[in-house]
Amino acid sequence: MCQTRNVGEYRIAAGEYSALIVARGAALREVRHGDRLLTETWDVPEGEKPPLSAGLVLAPWPNRTADGKFTFDGVAHQLDITETERNNANHGFVRTVEWNLHDATERSVTLGVPVGQHPGWPFDITLTVEYALDADGGLTVTHTAANTGDVRAPFALGQHTFIRAGDAEIDDCTLTLAADSTLPLDPERQLPQGDPVEVAGTDLDFRAERRLAGVWMDNPFTDLVVTDGRHRSRLTAPDGDSTELWTDRNFGWAQVFTADPDHGQAFPGRGRALAVEPMTAPPNALASGTDLIVLEPGQQWSGTWGLRTIAAHPVSTPAS
Repeated sequence: MCQTRNVGEYRIAAGEYSALIVARGAALREVRHGDRLLTETWDVPEGEKPPLSAGLVLAPWPNRTADGKFTFDGVAHQLDITETERNNANHGFVRTVEWNLHDATERSVTLGVPVGQHPGWPFDITLTVEYALDADGGLTVTHTAANTGDVRAPFALGQHTFIRAGDAEIDDCTLTLAADSTLPLDPERQLPQGDPVEVAGTDLDFRAERRLAGVWMDNPFTDLVVTDGRHRSRLTAPDGDSTELWTDRNFGWAQVFTADPDHGQAFPGRGRALAVEPMTAPPNALASGTDLIVLEPGQQWSGTWGLRTIAAHPVSTPAS
């Protein structure tokens, strides 16, 4: 592991894989296999938030909490409103703070941060995240959350991961998303509107590989299909090489978002870009309780996801 010229930015590598991690927001700034990018990256002044929150950890809840209100163990709480135009509390507390370096090697870096108590949040949770590279398996990201207080605490987590298949434009790529259901949202406030519905027969069915040309999404998906203990999604370039994002069973949701200039949200230098965000719970989980994790005092939770490249024509090593 080496620190780059920027303070609080760390480079790790293993085999053909390399990654950059930023302490502010514990952000995954980029992942590469050789010179091929597996994530979108960015170039902003040190200390500024990445465009469209790219790569940031979202906790102790991801996405939106309607009106900033939720009730837990019979007590009503009012969070600060951070998305004023929709009157929501958005993405938790840790995406704009500096995380502490816990451990570092050539192939891994571990960061941690106490969430702290805030208006409407009287709970003590400490987070850690380990980014680790393997020459064969690519990147593995392990999140942990520990209740360091003396009362029960609600918890959910996500990460705002933009995936990329090298230099291919996403309109030239195909997406495979192993999700059987999606949660309808109110388009004005991006809050849940009813129960999950099957994707079969809709424009949101990506269980079979589909091209992304002209597709715009900002939708939570669930009922994720498990293969060999993992949920797997793939973005495939025209040359046949794919970027795979996988999650373990602790991440039962994925928010899929298309950055798009036509919708007023272009990704700098790319225009259209695709986020597949691992989440443990859907939008408004603090209020609805849907898939909300409850940590007892002293209890710890852990979840894992990762990225790897899958070559269409792997290079074989000649037999000696």
